[in-house]
Amino acid sequence: MPIFSSAFSQLDLIRQPEQPNDPLQAFDAADEYLLRQVAADGLNADSRVLVLNDGFGALAASLAGQARVTSSGDSFLAALALQKNLARNALAADAVTFVPASETPAGPFDLVLIRVPKTLALLEEQLIRLHGRLAPGARVIAGAMVKHLPRAAGDLLETYVGPVQASLAEKKARLLFATPVDKSAPRSPYPSRYRVEQPALELLNHANLFCREGLDIGTRAFLPHLPQHLGAARVADLGCGNGILAIASALDNPQAHYLLVDESFMAVQSAQANWRAALGERDAEFRAADGLAGQPADSLDVVLCNPPFHQQQVVGDFLAWRMFQQARHALRKGGELWIVGNRHLGYHAKLKRLFRGVEQVAANPKFVVLKATK
Repeated sequence: MPIFSSAFSQLDLIRQPEQPNDPLQAFDAADEYLLRQVAADGLNADSRVLVLNDGFGALAASLAGQARVTSSGDSFLAALALQKNLARNALAADAVTFVPASETPAGPFDLVLIRVPKTLALLEEQLIRLHGRLAPGARVIAGAMVKHLPRAAGDLLETYVGPVQASLAEKKARLLFATPVDKSAPRSPYPSRYRVEQPALELLNHANLFCREGLDIGTRAFLPHLPQHLGAARVADLGCGNGILAIASALDNPQAHYLLVDESFMAVQSAQANWRAALGERDAEFRAADGLAGQPADSLDVVLCNPPFHQQQVVGDFLAWRMFQQARHALRKGGELWIVGNRHLGYHAKLKRLFRGVEQVAANPKFVVLKATK
């Protein structure tokens, strides 16, 4: 893999999850551009730096030991990548403080570096939380590849921080410089809520949730076909989002035991709130994690999954395939993986490579619901 070079360090970086012969890098030209700018502006060892949405730790690891660095984002995999990349480059684990996006980093910060996220609602919430956490004279610089930089990102910076100036593009990357000005404390529109008719629920959704404003059509296709009569089964909702699949299943299966897991900290935060609202103090486990990695073999009876088809800006089925493999490992013999997926993704054929039986439970013109038996 290529070395990530900046004025601050030379780093050997890996992505998460690791894939054999991965053609993708753990950094891009926007990371390089941001660090060139920081070097040009100068950085003191006692400066407090906040890095937001650092994909795989390239920014935070580069600045580790150069300043007092806090990194914050909504991806467990990004946090894991940062941890591994610090160790991989012989940097102290405590050289960077990581704060999940479900929490608010403590300021004040002298410099804020932002990788513009795919979900602009997440950026908006992060900018709202910066209020009162910027030191006098603080610099706020956002960066992205030009193809992933919508005009709305600059509008949000101007609304919540101050006047914005855009850089020239370099290697198809661009920076946005926001000059902080005094503003009244903003009121966050997050979390948002929407209602579901069957089962009758109001669901809370923090800023970075997929389909935050309403139930996604894949889940809507899945809900009427969730497995029944589970008894005291051990059930995982893999990639749980706001928890709707587990909650709907739990309402029909009062003796079953549930694990809700997602790599988004805000998803797990939302799922926990929704579970409590619907099911009170009924016991369940909530986990921000790399899917079912680390889940003991033969420890689950049923896995429910509406798998993602992208990681950040990268589209593909590698995350879904990995989730299927994790589910197979965690399920007991005879255990079942239930999924919903777009017809064109061909999950039926993929599951047959891992499971002894694959059955189509339901279908509509766009989606299929499949049951795979170990």
